[in-house]
Amino acid sequence: MPEDATDTGDPPGEVPAPSPDGTRRRRWKPGRRARRLLAAVLAAFVAATVFSLGYNAATAGRAEEPGGMRFVPADGIRTRYRAWGGDGPPVVLVHGFAESADTWSRVGGLLAAHRRVYALDLSGWGYSRRRGPYDAEHGAAQVLGFLDAMRLDRAVLVGHSTGAAVVAEAALRAPGRVGGLVLLDGDALDTGAGAGADGLKRVLIDPYRTTLLRLAVRSDWVIRRIYGAQCGPACPRLDDAGVDQWRRPLQVAGAEHALWSMKGVVGLPAARVAELARVAVPKKVVFGSEDEVFSRSSPYDTAKAIGAPAPTIIPGARHLALISHSGQVADAITTLR
Repeated sequence: MPEDATDTGDPPGEVPAPSPDGTRRRRWKPGRRARRLLAAVLAAFVAATVFSLGYNAATAGRAEEPGGMRFVPADGIRTRYRAWGGDGPPVVLVHGFAESADTWSRVGGLLAAHRRVYALDLSGWGYSRRRGPYDAEHGAAQVLGFLDAMRLDRAVLVGHSTGAAVVAEAALRAPGRVGGLVLLDGDALDTGAGAGADGLKRVLIDPYRTTLLRLAVRSDWVIRRIYGAQCGPACPRLDDAGVDQWRRPLQVAGAEHALWSMKGVVGLPAARVAELARVAVPKKVVFGSEDEVFSRSSPYDTAKAIGAPAPTIIPGARHLALISHSGQVADAITTLR
């Protein structure tokens, strides 16, 4: 080594960088930083995968169905339903995304004084048997099968959120079976609620999406937070039984597989919805004034498209008006002419 050379200890090819005090410090190569970052990412990925697999195995048990429920075969599907009242014209209530017949309990009880009221679990949700595909067409076939099984004619069909598309398709298929049509917080179109969940499915794969789903479903805080955001301050607070009402249907056998099998939003093309204008039955569109799932113009656009009168707007109601403002929703159904 020449006498004026200094051994810096740097690997060959690395040039020490000058520091303020005149000494030289090693300049890190980008390649070394990248390798360390990659190693950290791989370690995190392995840890997340090990946790996910272990958590999924530990939570693989399935919830049992509550006792005392009613079932009837509808379009070949073992369909769970609830019933209120015993006299008067029939009303069939159809729930929306991530809901069940239980979501209608407040409205059903209010309608029971003057109507025979039924609410069913669409396949894919609640406690009905899971059988895909889970779209408006197959949901409509289940609803019409339910009308057959219960021997209901001229029933008023009420659809909430994505259930609006289901009852719309049922009315288009069998207008003679329908005594009226109410679209509640739903435009029946194939755009709207559910698009975000569908995008999440495309981004996440198993085992991670199953882990995230189970963590969310098992969290009382998450369920209460979503419920509160969609229902608003006028809704009753969820007690433990209320949380279980939303949670358990997502934990029974087949629920997760059905959720991942759902494609897109349960809705109909705009041209198909517009065909309702030619269906000669009483129609009504009902929306909460604070429903943030749809635009402010959606109630008016929907009423115009299906040939209904001006929409009924419930002041202060959000997307779950059937819970927060059940009295106004029941009145809107009762006054359908």
